[in-house]
Amino acid sequence: MQYLLFISGGEIVLVMLLALLFFGSKAIPDIAKTLGKGMREFKKATNEIKRELDNHTSDIKKDINDVSSTVTKETSEIKKGITDNLKE
Repeated sequence: MQYLLFISGGEIVLVMLLALLFFGSKAIPDIAKTLGKGMREFKKATNEIKRELDNHTSDIKKDINDVSSTVTKETSEIKKGITDNLKE
């Protein structure tokens, strides 16, 4: 059996029939249209939040990369100095 959001196919059909009886056949397309608009707005808002987070965290990532490269460069120079002193 296939389950969609923890609801089986028979339960989906039952919910559709109840919605048809409760709202009528003329109101169903309007309800679907309203739900579609709501889902579109929700997706748009979440994408905007993701974009804002990426914009603000990109500066932090850049700073971390700069510090990491500086630390790597300094440690390699220290290693080179130690190995040079040990060879002498």
